[in-house]
Amino acid sequence: MRRNRNVKVLATLGPTSSNDKTIRKLFEAGADVFRLNMSHGTHEEVEAIHKAIRSVELDLGRPVGILADLQGPKLRIGVMEQDVVIEEGNNFQLVLSNIMGDVNRATLPHKEVFEALKPDMLLLLDDGKIRLKVVSTKTDIIDTLVLVGGVLSSNKGVSVPDAILPLSSLTKKDKKDLEFCLGLGVDWVALSFVQRAADIIETKKIIGGRAWVMAKLEKPRAMEHLDEIISVSDGIMVARGDLGVELPIEQVPGLQKSITRAARRAGKPVVIATQMLESMIKAASPTRAEISDVATAVFEGADAVMLSAESAIGNYPIAAVSMMDRVAKSVESDPQYRSIIERDETRPETTSADAITLAARQVAETIDAAAIICYTNSGSTGLRASRERPNVPIMVLTPSQDTARRMALAWGVHCVVTDDVHSFQEMVEHATVIAINECFAVLNNQVIITAGVPFGSPGNTNVLRIATIGSTYQ
Repeated sequence: MRRNRNVKVLATLGPTSSNDKTIRKLFEAGADVFRLNMSHGTHEEVEAIHKAIRSVELDLGRPVGILADLQGPKLRIGVMEQDVVIEEGNNFQLVLSNIMGDVNRATLPHKEVFEALKPDMLLLLDDGKIRLKVVSTKTDIIDTLVLVGGVLSSNKGVSVPDAILPLSSLTKKDKKDLEFCLGLGVDWVALSFVQRAADIIETKKIIGGRAWVMAKLEKPRAMEHLDEIISVSDGIMVARGDLGVELPIEQVPGLQKSITRAARRAGKPVVIATQMLESMIKAASPTRAEISDVATAVFEGADAVMLSAESAIGNYPIAAVSMMDRVAKSVESDPQYRSIIERDETRPETTSADAITLAARQVAETIDAAAIICYTNSGSTGLRASRERPNVPIMVLTPSQDTARRMALAWGVHCVVTDDVHSFQEMVEHATVIAINECFAVLNNQVIITAGVPFGSPGNTNVLRIATIGSTYQ
């Protein structure tokens, strides 16, 4: 089940794709990690999907990652007496008290928003279709001017792009969902509404190492704290849909590049998400613009590209995954691919582990090695190798099933769960046998092996070996 590409495919499961048979077909078509959207479905339904994924994993004998995407805070207006047309140039009030909304005002039952807003800030309603500018604020009333009008109905979403809201990224629902998902044994938790590093730190304290945490960057204010957020996160998701609501949509491509480069420099997996093959929700083929969008993410060196509604509720979930797979393979075989992703060369940290990892790439490319093979317990060695974006395959050998599943999201990494080793000789013999069995090498090929001594010590990569398949290690 070796993938002949480096970028990974993250597929969301939903009503059209949550049974064992379809999940297996999605994996065979190219899905490496599956996303459970906690905004939809009951715990019983989520548990059934999780069980189906693990059943497919066991049957295929390959580690499969599972990401639980928490809903996060949802700001909404209250109930309207009927659908009303809010016209450009008119005044419109948002009030804290519970009233029946009309053409002049609506309830906004979120005290935190009233505390954070100041004159000239923007309020966006219904995914940005209606744009309001704050004129004045009181403790329970916000007076606004309608910049862009439209039809407003009950319970529409509210976005506040210009302020950092004093809200935790974890709601009561999220905390319940989080404990439930951790009990199932998910590998990644995606955190919505991230505004600052403290949001990630709070969540990590609750998780206690039971899963890796992915920060969803969907709030413009998060960009002001990008480096801090990346430093405390295990991975990053560029949530382009919400960014495109709260920012001028033409700014999103530039932010995507900035976030991708920053995450790559830090060695953190980065996922590009939202509307990548949107037309395949209903159509059997994507548009040429969508193909270019996916290709751009691959050229930039993103770790993974994600399908949302395309694979969750779409009519062609397997075809959508297959298309992602085909585009990734095509881009990675393009003559320009290596030169483009190498433009953003990462600088290693001043540690022995980073020095060894950089040397592994340089030696592998110099001798045209068949693969770089990393022994790891925690996954840190594998992530370092992935950050280098080598032009040879990366095999990660780990005794931890949890680590193998988490690493399924990392660029270029092929994980194998195996017994730990206790000596250099055993390390080399073990690695070379697995390289042959996994179809990465044949007799007389050379491979680069990295590990930490003493063996089994997490985060302590300090050994590099060149080994020839079928002979005593060198």
